[in-house]
Amino acid sequence: MIRSSQDGDTWTVTIDRPDKAGALTKEMLTELAQIAEDAQSARLFILTGTGKIFSAGADLDAARAGLATDPVWERLSSAIAALPGLSIAALNGTVAGGAFGMVLACDLRIAVPDAKFFYPVMRLGFLPQPSDPLRLRALIGPARAKMILMAGQKVTAQEAQDWGLVDRIVEGEALLETTQALGQDTLGAEAAHVAGIKRMIG
Repeated sequence: MIRSSQDGDTWTVTIDRPDKAGALTKEMLTELAQIAEDAQSARLFILTGTGKIFSAGADLDAARAGLATDPVWERLSSAIAALPGLSIAALNGTVAGGAFGMVLACDLRIAVPDAKFFYPVMRLGFLPQPSDPLRLRALIGPARAKMILMAGQKVTAQEAQDWGLVDRIVEGEALLETTQALGQDTLGAEAAHVAGIKRMIG
């Protein structure tokens, strides 16, 4: 359900569970976190999915069993945020719930036009993972973060781009091509230079 591949300094990781809307189990999250922790040599790290939904968040059965508050979510987002290369979420569709964490931890977010973004923690009675509100606020500001986390708003791709949550909207057939093109300067630079610029940006 998690596929990963390496092509030189490019690592591509795919959530491949389209029959379950990309819903995540603890095993899948643990595998994703381990891959991100192992990808320190990656100049370009691409995170994507299959089907029409990137991820609906936690698998419902797993969430009821405690996954919704498991520290594995934070382990995954922390590992992605710590990558020294350029990380890009190539969003093939909607992002919901806990799946926000790994997406927010990426440096850039590219989405298809019909993607939607929502994080229904208020309605479900859970707190978001600790780093998610901070990263969300840094991208879109406190009021818009509250629109998503407290008002439960489902944000369209265009609205997300207007807010700064999404960096570019592209048609599905061009999603990976656009993502790879954005990484070309990073792939052509020295690893230390890439890491240095990323540290300066913060």
